[in-house]
Amino acid sequence: MSQTRASIFESDGIPAFSKALPLALQHVVAMIVGCVTPAILISDVAGLNERDRVILVQAALFVSAISTLLQLFPVFNGKKFQLGSRLPVIMGISFAYVPSMQAIAESYDVGTILGAQVIGGIVAILVGFTIRKIRVLFPPIVTGTVVFTIGLSLYPTAVKYMAGGASSPEYGSWKNWLVAFFTLAVVVGLNHFAKGTLKLASILIGIIAGYAATACFGLVDFSDVSSAGFFQLPKPLHFGLHFEPSACVAIGILFGINSIQAIGDFSATTVGSMNREPKTKELQGGILMYGISNIAGALFGGLPTATFSQNVGIVTTTKVINRCVLGLAAVILMVAGFVPKFSALLTTIPQCVLGGATISVFASIAMTGIKLIMRQEMNFRNSSIVGLSVALGMGITQVSDSLASFPAWVTTIFGKSPVVVATLAAILLNIILPKEEPAS
Repeated sequence: MSQTRASIFESDGIPAFSKALPLALQHVVAMIVGCVTPAILISDVAGLNERDRVILVQAALFVSAISTLLQLFPVFNGKKFQLGSRLPVIMGISFAYVPSMQAIAESYDVGTILGAQVIGGIVAILVGFTIRKIRVLFPPIVTGTVVFTIGLSLYPTAVKYMAGGASSPEYGSWKNWLVAFFTLAVVVGLNHFAKGTLKLASILIGIIAGYAATACFGLVDFSDVSSAGFFQLPKPLHFGLHFEPSACVAIGILFGINSIQAIGDFSATTVGSMNREPKTKELQGGILMYGISNIAGALFGGLPTATFSQNVGIVTTTKVINRCVLGLAAVILMVAGFVPKFSALLTTIPQCVLGGATISVFASIAMTGIKLIMRQEMNFRNSSIVGLSVALGMGITQVSDSLASFPAWVTTIFGKSPVVVATLAAILLNIILPKEEPAS
């Protein structure tokens, strides 16, 4: 007697493999480039050698897979409490932490980022347990300002990459700019004129096209791919864990904000695909596991993860909510993370190609912030919160030497990345400024 397979449109059960595999690959294609790019960016800033660059990219894939599986299939699931959201989401290395991680990598090392990530995970766990009480501190005007500032702060990184990377002897050459704009044109064209998988895979296809163009110019070096192995397990504590107080404060603040921001992705998933709001235990379980998985991820050398919005978009568009489909996508990522040659191939992507592909991602992050901000009325009070927070955040970091008379930790926290200052300013202004404008 044949066994009836679960539907891909149901959360539970195991669907037919022939149906699950194409849908799982769709999720992998949509997120794999975004998943490994933060690791590539940080490895460049930290000055890692090729071997360590490959290990960091491998860790990004492995930790993203484990984090996704822990969210999909809670390790504990009670009536009122669970560890993991049990919602159809994909986790990946987040761009939201890149500005602060770049600042830490410049002054310290990758181990310091990972140590701060452990503290950030603890912050996320505390947020998970107190979510009902502190959620009021993070209305859309605050979270939107933070997301908008993150997007703005990433623009210089993208432009430097488009020009070939500041450390490259070919920095600013016409070849780099030509390839960068060609890659950008492919991404934008597919985003606006294509449909289905071509649109979802626009960044991946753009990078492949740009990669081919750079190969024609002789800008791709495959020597590190040939020397990489075929199989390697993750290396726990390869980069170590270093706890620098200023780095822990900077990353900890971001974890608090992104824990709240995760509510938006969980809500978008359930409203768009299940026609309901997420349950309190789903939100709490998701945030708690967000903290736990990031602590565990730091031990394996994986940078901070978060829910991937592009995969939320796939779920809400296709209505495929079967957790085994997304679990299969996570397994594919994990297998890729065991193959050093694949990770080494990803590290050969020229910086001009990455810049051309990611500047549209960074623009999208900034515009997501604008959308969040516009959820609230843009009266004089809210305009002041956004304007002053962004002005202080971006302004201070552009002239960080203005903090030279203060201890070094002050510059690390407030002068390296605009996100920390913008976050604190937005929270304080939202608390202090009167809710209603005084009568004129």
